[in-house]
Amino acid sequence: MVRLPRVCPVGIPQHIIQRGNNRQTCFASEDDFSAYLSWLKAYSKKFDVAVHAWVLMTNHVHLLCTPKAENGISQMMQSIGRQYVRYFNYTYKRSGTLWEGRYKSCLVEAERYLLALYRYIEINPVRANMVEDPASYPWSSYQINALGKVSSLCTPHDIYMRLGADQFERTQNYRGLFKSHVETQLLDDIRLAANTGMALGQDRFKQEVERLTGRRQRPQKRGRPIGWRREEC
Repeated sequence: MVRLPRVCPVGIPQHIIQRGNNRQTCFASEDDFSAYLSWLKAYSKKFDVAVHAWVLMTNHVHLLCTPKAENGISQMMQSIGRQYVRYFNYTYKRSGTLWEGRYKSCLVEAERYLLALYRYIEINPVRANMVEDPASYPWSSYQINALGKVSSLCTPHDIYMRLGADQFERTQNYRGLFKSHVETQLLDDIRLAANTGMALGQDRFKQEVERLTGRRQRPQKRGRPIGWRREEC
């Protein structure tokens, strides 16, 4: 089956998921996490991609990014993938594939869903019962976005910057987002969009993306179309 080209409009955020093949471990040591983040930093700069949030779990990765140049995210992810697989195979004396095919991604309506995705990504270690507080997990962007830790990798999105007039106010308001649970419907919407590659947003946003890209962004209705059965001659 021919693979469709990625939909990657400049300036529209994307939620990206990269999983280990058969959910195998991709990060087995602190050096592994550090290596991936170092290449994420290098290639995001090289291909002009703003990285807003991330979490590295043992067998998958979540990223929230905005491309500033055509095909920036595809080039970034391909470069990281190749470099990291070479490193991982050499380190652990293995061969073969590491990732589960191509990474998954979806476009995100920033005004309504961006901060929800920040939270969805950074709360992953808590949902997985790895830590009780997202601040305790060192391989995510939470310490940067919520606690003000300095980072040359993280680029705050304009929506994040609106949380306050200064860093203290922004981080305080950002931490407040984590005091409530992510709604079940919102979780379902995020997961559906990520798994299908369709845009995460309201109908108007999806329609705009369809016009911009020429690609369908809403599931087709099941069943036969109305009036499909012809009358017998």
